[in-house]
Amino acid sequence: MSSDADYAAFLGQANQDTGAAKTSSSEDKQSGGFASTKAVDTDDVPGALKAVDMVYTSESDEPFEPVSLQCDASKGWPDEKQFLSLIDHPGKDAQVSILAPDEFDPKDRYGEVMQAVQAAVGGGRGADGDKVPVKVYQVTHDKTRAEYYVVALDKKGSRIMGLKARSVET
Repeated sequence: MSSDADYAAFLGQANQDTGAAKTSSSEDKQSGGFASTKAVDTDDVPGALKAVDMVYTSESDEPFEPVSLQCDASKGWPDEKQFLSLIDHPGKDAQVSILAPDEFDPKDRYGEVMQAVQAAVGGGRGADGDKVPVKVYQVTHDKTRAEYYVVALDKKGSRIMGLKARSVET
């Protein structure tokens, strides 16, 4: 029977780069084929976002990560082009779709994610007492890879906050 070290060596050799994908950058390889994007540009990430311990169910089952990006929230929601700029997406071919929460989560699997985003921005209620609106920005990197940003506007802090998860879907 082989030892754990032998098995680890086998896996290391099997996962070595064969040189076949010379067109992708080393940054892309490090991020699993996803373009390198920004999720946090401030040190002030609410604890409600850091405390979420959920994964987005897809072929990659990636965890949700905090998002806190400076923007002029007083002007309202960023459009698709502005959102790509906020996350510093390097690609020209990226597509952004803005989804309603029920389009993103029709089976209500991610209620904890929605609640954490709302709690991070005004404790779940806006200045007018209404529920904090949440939107989902789907950033499509290629035919099989996408990122979902579940976010709300923090008008007091002039930022967009929430959670994001990567998805691989074939």
